[in-house]
Amino acid sequence: MTEAARLLSNLDAADSGMMRRALVLAREAMALGEVPVGSLVVCRGRIVGQAFNLKETLKDPTAHAERLALTLAGRSLDSWRLDDCTLYVTLEPCPMCAGAIVQSRVGRVVYGADDPKAGACRSLYRLADDPRLNHRARIRAGLLAEECGALLAEFFRDRRSLDP
Repeated sequence: MTEAARLLSNLDAADSGMMRRALVLAREAMALGEVPVGSLVVCRGRIVGQAFNLKETLKDPTAHAERLALTLAGRSLDSWRLDDCTLYVTLEPCPMCAGAIVQSRVGRVVYGADDPKAGACRSLYRLADDPRLNHRARIRAGLLAEECGALLAEFFRDRRSLDP
């Protein structure tokens, strides 16, 4: 195996491990009746912020997993600039969260399932890497997409079965 192939393999293993952690967080959200989205911020191999959706719990429309994880990461690193960090999230960020990614200067975003209704990294918009903005994050889309999407589908299927 070449050095480049080995490095890519290690990166893929690290990304997969972090996305699995994000899925654990998403399941915690689901247990609370929240839309199951989990997110974490990793800087130099260390988790510096992690969260799951808390919109219903906090009665806060901005309490998305990514935004909360970014806030915690900034506090942990004592800086709002997160350019050496990677944000992992189970669902493609919405416009608000993609804006927070740009504002926090996150270096890289790895997400699971595409969001065809609100995705702002690839599906509807490309805010996180728009060349017209002052910062662009590198995007890796679709990591463990089936597993991330299945969790969301299960949540909404269960919710619909509860509706009269």
